[in-house]
Amino acid sequence: MDNILQVTLLYDFYGELLTVRQKNIFELYYQYDLTLAEIAKECNISPQAVSDSLKRTQNILYKYEVKLQCLDKYIKLNNKIQNIISEIDDMFIYVKNKEKLISIKNQLNDILNV
Repeated sequence: MDNILQVTLLYDFYGELLTVRQKNIFELYYQYDLTLAEIAKECNISPQAVSDSLKRTQNILYKYEVKLQCLDKYIKLNNKIQNIISEIDDMFIYVKNKEKLISIKNQLNDILNV
Protein backbone atom coordinates (compact mmCIF):
# COMPACT_ATOMS: atom_id res chain seq x y z
CA MET A 1 0.00 0.00 0.00
CA ASP A 2 1.32 3.40 -0.89
CA ASN A 3 2.51 5.53 2.04
CA ILE A 4 0.14 8.46 1.49
CA LEU A 5 -2.86 6.14 1.26
CA GLN A 6 -1.77 4.29 4.40
CA VAL A 7 -1.27 7.50 6.40
CA THR A 8 -4.64 8.91 5.33
CA LEU A 9 -6.39 5.64 6.20
CA LEU A 10 -4.69 5.68 9.60
CA TYR A 11 -5.94 9.24 10.01
CA ASP A 12 -9.48 8.05 9.21
CA PHE A 13 -9.23 5.53 12.04
CA TYR A 14 -7.29 7.50 14.64
CA GLY A 15 -7.60 11.17 13.67
CA GLU A 16 -9.96 11.98 16.52
CA LEU A 17 -7.22 10.99 18.97
CA LEU A 18 -4.96 13.79 17.73
CA THR A 19 -4.85 17.36 19.00
CA VAL A 20 -6.74 20.06 17.13
CA ARG A 21 -3.44 21.53 15.88
CA GLN A 22 -2.17 18.15 14.67
CA LYS A 23 -5.44 17.50 12.84
CA ASN A 24 -5.41 20.96 11.29
CA ILE A 25 -1.87 20.68 9.91
CA PHE A 26 -2.46 17.09 8.74
CA GLU A 27 -5.64 18.03 6.90
CA LEU A 28 -4.12 21.10 5.29
CA TYR A 29 -1.28 18.96 3.95
CA TYR A 30 -3.00 15.70 3.01
CA GLN A 31 -6.57 16.75 2.26
CA TYR A 32 -6.13 20.27 0.91
CA ASP A 33 -2.72 19.62 -0.67
CA LEU A 34 -1.12 22.81 0.68
CA THR A 35 2.66 23.15 0.68
CA LEU A 36 4.69 23.37 3.86
CA ALA A 37 5.18 27.09 3.22
CA GLU A 38 1.45 27.67 2.74
CA ILE A 39 0.61 25.79 5.92
CA ALA A 40 3.33 27.67 7.81
CA LYS A 41 1.81 30.97 6.73
CA GLU A 42 -1.72 29.79 7.60
CA CYS A 43 -0.65 28.56 11.06
CA ASN A 44 1.88 31.32 11.72
CA ILE A 45 4.77 28.89 12.23
CA SER A 46 7.90 27.98 10.31
CA PRO A 47 7.90 25.44 7.45
CA GLN A 48 10.26 23.33 9.56
CA ALA A 49 7.72 23.31 12.39
CA VAL A 50 5.07 22.14 9.90
CA SER A 51 7.36 19.35 8.70
CA ASP A 52 8.14 18.31 12.27
CA SER A 53 4.45 18.28 13.16
CA LEU A 54 3.60 16.11 10.15
CA LYS A 55 6.35 13.62 11.00
CA ARG A 56 5.31 13.52 14.66
CA THR A 57 1.66 13.05 13.71
CA GLN A 58 2.51 10.22 11.31
CA ASN A 59 4.53 8.52 14.04
CA ILE A 60 1.61 8.84 16.45
CA LEU A 61 -0.76 7.33 13.89
CA TYR A 62 1.60 4.41 13.26
CA LYS A 63 1.95 3.82 17.02
CA TYR A 64 -1.83 3.69 17.40
CA GLU A 65 -1.98 1.15 14.58
CA VAL A 66 0.71 -1.03 16.18
CA LYS A 67 -1.31 -1.13 19.40
CA LEU A 68 -4.89 -1.26 18.08
CA GLN A 69 -4.48 -2.73 14.57
CA CYS A 70 -7.77 -1.26 13.32
CA LEU A 71 -6.49 -0.67 9.78
CA ASP A 72 -4.99 -4.15 9.58
CA LYS A 73 -8.25 -5.73 10.76
CA TYR A 74 -10.24 -3.58 8.34
CA ILE A 75 -8.09 -4.62 5.39
CA LYS A 76 -8.30 -8.31 6.33
CA LEU A 77 -12.07 -8.14 6.77
CA ASN A 78 -12.46 -6.26 3.50
CA ASN A 79 -10.40 -8.88 1.65
CA LYS A 80 -12.41 -11.75 3.16
CA ILE A 81 -15.70 -10.14 2.19
CA GLN A 82 -14.47 -9.54 -1.36
CA ASN A 83 -13.43 -13.19 -1.57
CA ILE A 84 -16.89 -14.29 -0.40
CA ILE A 85 -18.50 -12.04 -3.02
CA SER A 86 -16.28 -13.58 -5.66
CA GLU A 87 -17.27 -17.08 -4.54
CA ILE A 88 -20.94 -16.08 -4.69
CA ASP A 89 -20.42 -14.88 -8.26
CA ASP A 90 -18.94 -18.30 -9.10
CA MET A 91 -22.01 -20.03 -7.60
CA PHE A 92 -24.54 -18.26 -9.82
CA ILE A 93 -24.25 -20.87 -12.56
CA TYR A 94 -25.13 -23.71 -10.14
CA VAL A 95 -27.98 -22.14 -8.21
CA LYS A 96 -31.60 -22.02 -9.34
CA ASN A 97 -32.78 -19.46 -6.76
CA LYS A 98 -30.42 -16.62 -7.57
CA GLU A 99 -32.42 -14.07 -5.53
CA LYS A 100 -31.04 -15.44 -2.26
CA LEU A 101 -27.46 -15.16 -3.56
CA ILE A 102 -28.13 -11.64 -4.80
CA SER A 103 -29.50 -10.72 -1.37
CA ILE A 104 -26.40 -12.12 0.39
CA LYS A 105 -24.10 -10.38 -2.07
CA ASN A 106 -25.92 -7.06 -1.58
CA GLN A 107 -25.64 -7.37 2.19
CA LEU A 108 -21.90 -8.00 1.93
CA ASN A 109 -21.49 -5.02 -0.37
CA ASP A 110 -23.39 -2.91 2.18
CA ILE A 111 -20.90 -4.01 4.84
CA LEU A 112 -17.98 -2.99 2.61
CA ASN A 113 -19.52 0.44 2.05
CA VAL A 114 -20.04 1.25 5.75
